[in-house]
Amino acid sequence: MSKIESQLEELGLDKKELRFYMAVLQCGSAPVTMIAERAGVSRTNGYALLAKLENRGLVSQIAKDNGVMHVIAEDPAVLIGQWERSRRLLDDVVPQLKSMFNASELKPRIHFYEGMEGIVKALRGTLECHNGPLLGILSMSELNEAPGSAAMNEIIAERVRRAITLRVLRSQSRDVETTWTSSNEELRELRFAPASIDLGMTMYIHDDKVTYLSSRRENYGLVIESQELSALNRAMFEGLWAISDKALAKKK
Repeated sequence: MSKIESQLEELGLDKKELRFYMAVLQCGSAPVTMIAERAGVSRTNGYALLAKLENRGLVSQIAKDNGVMHVIAEDPAVLIGQWERSRRLLDDVVPQLKSMFNASELKPRIHFYEGMEGIVKALRGTLECHNGPLLGILSMSELNEAPGSAAMNEIIAERVRRAITLRVLRSQSRDVETTWTSSNEELRELRFAPASIDLGMTMYIHDDKVTYLSSRRENYGLVIESQELSALNRAMFEGLWAISDKALAKKK
């Protein structure tokens, strides 16, 4: 199976649907019987597969001058539209499901993620911020090592795509370079904590979750779902925010 076929399978097409769809793309325009033969399926299955792919908006039929119906492929960009609709639906329904999930048990939930992959997984969890803004205490020297600037830039891009605003506190002594400063384009407001306060570990707060990211030396991500812990850390963040200095906005 080719890479593109594997990717389409992950999007929900089964093997027969894949073969039929790829046959349509290769033929450009052809009767169902010809597409089915090229895909290695029976004529009856061909019509069934055609109906499924039509429902997904991937193919359609047109009448030729001789009256024979031909199958043609629609713009594959329809897949992006379907994903975006699914994403909007999930954005709406997941918070409702989570509220039901959280109400089922009052005790906090603790998720420990080990290693570099664990740090990235915990970090990606901060993108599920439904009641913003996202609050962050970032230790830049540690983040530069784990998960690294490339992974952080991917997270930033996705956060901006999801329109999640970030309010972030940092210690200037922990900064390795002038980057990720206040930016309207990147939906980020930065303040620097007083010099006497060393913010040596990364922490994010959103909804009822507090996410901790260790240095590469200890190498873990820790996510705690707790209303009380979240409220306490949020209050401490706001207190520190009030006595911290505003950073200059990023120049274009």
